[in-house]
Amino acid sequence: MSADTLLKFMLGAGQVRGLVVQLNDSWQTMCARRRHADPVQLLLGEMAAASALLAGSLKFDGTLVLQLQGDGPLRLAVAECQPDFGLRATAKAEAAAAEAVGLAPLANAHGGGRCVITLDPRRPGQQAYQGVVALDDAQGQALPDLSAVLGQYLRDSEQIPSWLLLAADARRASGLLVQRMPGEGGQARDADADEADEAFSRAVHLASTLGRDELLQRSPEDLLHKLFWQEQPRVFDPLRPRFHCTCSTQRVANMLRALGRDEVESVLKERGEVEVTCEFCGAAYTFDLVDAARLFRADIDQPPAPRDAQ
Repeated sequence: MSADTLLKFMLGAGQVRGLVVQLNDSWQTMCARRRHADPVQLLLGEMAAASALLAGSLKFDGTLVLQLQGDGPLRLAVAECQPDFGLRATAKAEAAAAEAVGLAPLANAHGGGRCVITLDPRRPGQQAYQGVVALDDAQGQALPDLSAVLGQYLRDSEQIPSWLLLAADARRASGLLVQRMPGEGGQARDADADEADEAFSRAVHLASTLGRDELLQRSPEDLLHKLFWQEQPRVFDPLRPRFHCTCSTQRVANMLRALGRDEVESVLKERGEVEVTCEFCGAAYTFDLVDAARLFRADIDQPPAPRDAQ
């Protein structure tokens, strides 16, 4: 497997910025740990790539969470990019998701699907942010794919002219994001703004020659050279996304304490143990009678270690 790579770049005189990501190791690890129906799995790959692109485009110290809340056979899909570009993703879907072709039948069957982007700050005192966008366009027509949904979000909610392409298969998940840089004060229609508009239009024209298969097959470095060599791209040091699940024994223990002693003891009486499986990575955390008793002691000992579900 090849190393995961996220590259940031600038084009021309700096009026256009972009990011390209290719997930290899991390995406194959996610696929191995949690398997879903093919349409759901491929959408999760696009979401994982998109979460890395969006996180990389922001000046924000925290976790970015990308969600699709569906009203079709896909009920929920979540991709998370942590501040160090640790990635994880999961989904909840009905069996009918295996037959769904396209985003609309999968997550927007009745026009009620939503895309939610949440910024969860790492530092105390910082305010969280949440943006919500429909899976339809302004005319009420279902958007064809996740690229179109996020392009609409960036254009309408963030007011950043953007072009986006995402793709995933069983081996890789990739994405390319191109954005027009804001001018002084974010607007000002002058010669510089016109030049920036032209530079962005040219970058979009070049990027639009790219197909999903080529996005998956070429390395990020080759892709930038192939598309933008005439624009003299300035490429920054690569970032290395990776799979990382933030579940832990302590987090599960805290969740069980929040449920309360009566609820935990009821499960113990029925089953003899409490087992919690992480929806993201499949790790199983098991608490028996002795472990559960420790949860509710004033001097809580270290809870048991997880038992890997693989």
